[in-house]
Amino acid sequence: MILEEVYEVIKQRIREKPEGSYVARLTIDDKKTAINKICEKVGEEATELILAAKDDKKDEIIYEAADLIFHTMVLLAYKNIEFEELLKEFERRKK
Repeated sequence: MILEEVYEVIKQRIREKPEGSYVARLTIDDKKTAINKICEKVGEEATELILAAKDDKKDEIIYEAADLIFHTMVLLAYKNIEFEELLKEFERRKK
């Protein structure tokens, strides 16, 4: 599944901090600064998704939803939450 693949890349970039990596730039500072930057991006992307939805712009909705999901995944990976834990939560909610 592509989301799991992207999640693994995010984790790798958090660990290895390769030069030029956007994820590395978000997470390279001390923990408080890094989490603030990540949370700001999640909030920014959520707002952009809401605005796209209110404007009924399908292409923008898709683009902003992907941004929000990506930044949420960065947050989860930074907090050492495995993708499988998220999937288990969805499974639990399905019942």
